[in-house]
Amino acid sequence: MKLTTALSLSLSLTAHATDLSVQAGYHVIYSYPGTTPPTELTTLIKQGLVGGVLLFGDNVDDNLASTIADWQSTYKASAAYAGSPLLIMTDQEGGQVRRIPGGPTSSEKEIGESKNPEEAASTAGSQAAKALGAYNMNANLAPVLDVFRTPGDFDDQYERSYSDNATLAGICGAAYITAQQSAGYIATAKHFPGLGSASSSENTDEVPVTLNATIDEIRAIDEVPYTSAIAAGLDMIMPSWALYPDFDPDYPAGLSQKWLQEELRGRLGFKGVTISDAIEAGGLNAFGEDTNRAVLASAAGMDIILAAGKNVTQGQAIVGALADALTAGSLTQSQWDASTQRILSLREKLASSD
Repeated sequence: MKLTTALSLSLSLTAHATDLSVQAGYHVIYSYPGTTPPTELTTLIKQGLVGGVLLFGDNVDDNLASTIADWQSTYKASAAYAGSPLLIMTDQEGGQVRRIPGGPTSSEKEIGESKNPEEAASTAGSQAAKALGAYNMNANLAPVLDVFRTPGDFDDQYERSYSDNATLAGICGAAYITAQQSAGYIATAKHFPGLGSASSSENTDEVPVTLNATIDEIRAIDEVPYTSAIAAGLDMIMPSWALYPDFDPDYPAGLSQKWLQEELRGRLGFKGVTISDAIEAGGLNAFGEDTNRAVLASAAGMDIILAAGKNVTQGQAIVGALADALTAGSLTQSQWDASTQRILSLREKLASSD
């Protein structure tokens, strides 16, 4: 018999209050290369040092669904079990960006240009949920809510934007999110506040990117789809690694207290979980090693760190760095506890299928 959500989460935090590494583990998503997961990953799951796993196309084989089920069983049987499952996620956007077999087959651009974009987006969300379910995954790093500006630009060249019309992008995004989440799978809107003004060569995965849109333009265009998505009950948001100097000249959005707390949580009222883009991205070259970046992001208000370098030791090092930062006081305990609570509340939504 399950405890109530509030009591369960409270007990989870209390039980592991003295183990900062386990607390830090909730906040880190791991990745690995190839179809054979490293044995170290299973060991770390047993120890409660893993919050979840990000899966890529090269991780997919006929055994993946059973592998994921084994991870969840291993975690559930461990002393570090928090009462809810690990977050197992991928990028199943649609069109060219699909990591696992199945839908959505249509790209966001094709959806936005269809006769009934809202219905097509809803269908895509349902298709994404079905694909995730076939592999025992429970979270999707989609949809993209960027509002592209110019044909062939960063988002449009891969058809990863619903529209250059912000209202339409919001309608489509909300429909996708509602369909996927109503089926029991976490949706993630990205890349807040938006990469729609980026040129075709401005890829934060590879290089630092500065976008000079004014805050008025960003609020009037890029943030419009987020208003719709948040109203639809969106679970997660992924901020971008671009720098928007008109609002914060010093830090990219995902490292910025102004963007994460003042704008996203304050002005837009988002109460869900924030998850970083790949922490090893070239866009963060000025901010040190992955461990330093992770601490900076967490201090700014990021809930989950995505260690997407396909190296289990990357995630393990970040967990250690976060625990050390908590011990040293460079991460505020009250802010950290609130962040942990958001993560566990999100995971509790999945507990019925655990």
